[in-house]
Amino acid sequence: MILKHILREPKVKTENPSLVLMLHGYGSNEQDLFSFANKLPDELLVVSAQAPMSLGFGAYAWYTINIDVNGIKYSDIPEAIKAREMISQFIDELQEAYSFNPKKSFLMGFSQGTILSYAVALSYPKKIQNIVAMSGYINDDIVVLPSHVERLKNLNIFCSHGTEDTVIPIDLARNTSAKLKALAIQHTYNEYYEAHGISLENFSDMLVWINDIYEINIV
Repeated sequence: MILKHILREPKVKTENPSLVLMLHGYGSNEQDLFSFANKLPDELLVVSAQAPMSLGFGAYAWYTINIDVNGIKYSDIPEAIKAREMISQFIDELQEAYSFNPKKSFLMGFSQGTILSYAVALSYPKKIQNIVAMSGYINDDIVVLPSHVERLKNLNIFCSHGTEDTVIPIDLARNTSAKLKALAIQHTYNEYYEAHGISLENFSDMLVWINDIYEINIV
């Protein structure tokens, strides 16, 4: 497959297992979010992808983050678009291998992985329709909205962010929630007193949301 990955087979076998595809943040690797795997519903197939760009010492990135002469960070947009397309192709490969149902499956991202989760979901809303978006935001430069925006109505997103985040400021997450409202996309937006990370409260709320969505969609 196009991306290196690790997986947890469903503990409860079903004909077409639902998928959780995990996308880690900048400087991390596929083991990071995979630590959540055993807390997820037993019926889910859990796949954690490794970003393609090595930063050395077990650290990887989906695309380069540059810093200008004024110390302002900015993303390499062509690389980010390439990463979006790689993830989209990887989803197609997983679909061919496991025949998962997009309505019962999840993209789970953190930080840079969340930015790309938004980009994939908004650009290709039929591929996976439930998104866990932690500590990230919508980057309009890497999103191509479908010509018929009503195709976005099936998306459902859990958004979470730390109020003390100095890596990705909270205002970007609040602006993202406003954009989702403007697009009439169903979403839950939660803020937590935390920095750039995932607190126990955040994780617990996310897990409740996943279980609720999964139970609703399997009926």
